[in-house]
Amino acid sequence: MSEAPKELPWLTIIGLGEDGPDGLSPASRSALAEAEIVMGPPRHLDLLPDLKAKRIAWPVPFANGVEQLLALKPSRVVALASGDPFWFGAGTTLARRLSPDEWHAFPGASTFSLAAARMGWPLEATPCFGLHAAPLTRLRPALAVGQKLIVLLRDGAAVRQLADYLASEGFGPSALTVLEAFGGPRERITKARANALPDTAFQHPVCAAIEVAGDGAALPLASGRADDWFQSDGQMTKRPVRALTLSALAPQPFEHLWDIGGGSGSIGIEWLLSHPTLRCTTIEPLESRAVNIRANADRLGVDRLDVITGQAPEALADLPAPDAVFIGGGLSQALLDWLTANLSPGTRLVANAVTLESEALLINAHAQLGGELLRAELSSAAPLGPKRGWKAAYPIVQWSVTL
Repeated sequence: MSEAPKELPWLTIIGLGEDGPDGLSPASRSALAEAEIVMGPPRHLDLLPDLKAKRIAWPVPFANGVEQLLALKPSRVVALASGDPFWFGAGTTLARRLSPDEWHAFPGASTFSLAAARMGWPLEATPCFGLHAAPLTRLRPALAVGQKLIVLLRDGAAVRQLADYLASEGFGPSALTVLEAFGGPRERITKARANALPDTAFQHPVCAAIEVAGDGAALPLASGRADDWFQSDGQMTKRPVRALTLSALAPQPFEHLWDIGGGSGSIGIEWLLSHPTLRCTTIEPLESRAVNIRANADRLGVDRLDVITGQAPEALADLPAPDAVFIGGGLSQALLDWLTANLSPGTRLVANAVTLESEALLINAHAQLGGELLRAELSSAAPLGPKRGWKAAYPIVQWSVTL
């Protein structure tokens, strides 16, 4: 017995390049010809030939157009996006709001693919960044001599901002290939060094292929980055202890960390640097430190960090549940009691103590709940008269447990 043909979805998402309809597949052209409404950015609508469909320009900001598009159901609608709608494009946002049977998509070649093909770079080994609405500091973890990057930029003015940012971080000699209206009749390619960009007005849409060069510092890949990567008022988990702490926290993809007593934010930031799917909520009682945590996160190019100015445990009650918790400051019996009473089984808890009083709390907690208790004594070489000797830091007691 044959099945009845399935009804076509009301929405078709089409990726359109700068070459307009010439670059579309037959299926995309057919969807456009049958559409009752075509909605897209004015630039994309101008690339289309005459159609029977009504045209609606997508408003700015982008979010304002989503509800407008959804209200067009059940008309047969085509939504236009740049290149591949599911690579830093509108497709992901729309798909989240729709059931799978409401839409289908015909992606085009992404700007990343076109740029990699022009440069001769292996796309699978080239980090790609969509910085339409994100700060240039997102590039910071990827800046290392010899690294190749492809970056989508917000507008023409952002090209010079990118060049200035690279120079400010010590990567002024980096080679920039600026690609404007790439793949279409208005295409223009400019090659320059970041610190010698010509006095040219660049036009949207634009992207840049970067070959990183210079004497700027690369952000190390391992946990326990040098302390001077973080601005601090002195309240910071220092580098060796931070490495031990991140090892005990053992971040895994898609996990959420509570960093209690954030200080400089170094633990939470290094947690986020471990993987792009991780999230962190930092709880810090002092507003001045909370401001500093945000600044450190911005400078090192990590997002997915929420900073709560407040005192634990009072500030914890309404937060999204964590997969791991670190107590770096504000350790008390009341906090431990709240956490053990309210955290879900399987949550990992790590706490560091320096004072005898806080050490006693962790020894007692270990006796009651088990886990691992570690005492680390660290010394560093320092001048001792005309020679050198070992200068000891305060011992650190670390308790880690899975509840």
